[in-house]
Order: sequence, then C-alpha cells, then structure tokens
Amino acid sequence: MAAPAKFEILFYGHENIRSNHQKTIEITKASHLTLQGDCIVGVNAKSSCAELPESLKDRLKSPDAKVTFLIKVGDDTFVVKGQGHPNLILTDTQDIVIRKSDFICPRTLGVKCDKASDLLPRRMVRKLQDPKTVGTLCITVW
Repeated sequence: MAAPAKFEILFYGHENIRSNHQKTIEITKASHLTLQGDCIVGVNAKSSCAELPESLKDRLKSPDAKVTFLIKVGDDTFVVKGQGHPNLILTDTQDIVIRKSDFICPRTLGVKCDKASDLLPRRMVRKLQDPKTVGTLCITVW
C-alpha cells in the first residue's frame, strides 16, 4: 500500500465564526465572514481546492480514497473522517468544503464525513473567534 498523501493549510480565526452547521465544514481564502457563514471555521486560508497539489487531487479522486481531516488550533485538535470520490472537481479558487453528504461541487474536498462544524468543540470555536488565532487543516489521504 502506498504511503498516504498529506497536505496542510494554514487559516485564521474571525470574530463571526459560529461553527453551527450540521452538514459541512468550510475554510475560505476570503477575509470577510458574515454570520450566515455558519459552517466556516477559518478565513484567510493559504490554499483553496484549486491550489492543492495535483498528486493529492489524484489520490482524492480514487474510488476507494479514505480521508482524515485534522483541524488544529493551538493544543486542541478535531478529527473528521471521510471519503474522496472519482467525481470530485477541486477547482474552486476560494473555498474548501468537507461534507457529510455526497454532494459534489467545485468546492467539495471530501464527502460522507462523520462530523460537521456543529461538533467542533466550543473551546476551539471561542479561540477561532479571535482573528489572531492560527489554525491548520491537515489533510491525509489513503
């Protein structure tokens, strides 16, 4: 079995982070966030779907791809397990969305995930409501 493909994306907090969505988690390159963006856990992300390495995209599009998303904020971590899919598009230049459903659009990075933003520990959410907070999304694909 090949070694897993890994990639990390830095992002920042924002005062309007609520992390209440029951179906998705999103990080965005945008710097502005309204209260309607209740799935967003980070802004000013350093990468979007379009900017992921081609080798990672290829692995994500494997029919049997398993994906682990690790969100790190200081000493706190949150792990989400999901799947890749052969139909992933991965061309959005602003956002990354991981989904509990199997819906696919250019922003979708993973589907059939076991958690959404509503389960992010409230302690992490409070930290992410500080714009100075730095978080990391670690993507591992098997």
